[in-house]
Amino acid sequence: MKFHDTPLHGAYLIEPERRGDHRGFFARFFCEREFAAAGAETRFSQVNNSLSSRKGTLRGLHYQLAPSAEVKVARCVSGSFHYVIADLRPDSPTFRRWYGAELNSENRLMMYVPRGCATGLLTLAENTESLYLVSDFYAPERERGIRYDDPWLDIQWPAVPEEISAKDSAWPAFDPEYHAVEALRGLLPAAATTLAEAVA
Repeated sequence: MKFHDTPLHGAYLIEPERRGDHRGFFARFFCEREFAAAGAETRFSQVNNSLSSRKGTLRGLHYQLAPSAEVKVARCVSGSFHYVIADLRPDSPTFRRWYGAELNSENRLMMYVPRGCATGLLTLAENTESLYLVSDFYAPERERGIRYDDPWLDIQWPAVPEEISAKDSAWPAFDPEYHAVEALRGLLPAAATTLAEAVA
């Protein structure tokens, strides 16, 4: 696997390395040794799967407060979606910045999301399916969400969402007390090196 830096501190695009022949190819979705060598999380509590039948479906933005803050590794297994990470860690050099990339069944890219970041996706095709690893169990009492169109982040989506759940539509506008971003302080990795430097 190849780890590529993104503009957000500690967030990476992971490119699987294919080994192919006339039958097709083989590639790893996860390898504990390779993740450890890169300084990435190696322990995951759940593997989650979601399917969105309609193009233009928006999910997010979601995150959990410490001590249930999650590392996520997301991949598209069918269709295509625009995946967004928003950095909510007040001690991060990229605090309040966001980054988005297209993950689809052709490029097979994966997004590595560090603790303290909110995530969301917008489907770009019908019957889009995602698979993602999470490092901590779902903790509803520590769950938080930010509206996809909150001006506090000013995320630029590639299209106007057409389908949003009632729950995601009801997230409040950014409020320091409710969203508790100060509780996400101290989640930065101890090492200052990037993954690209770690595997060099």
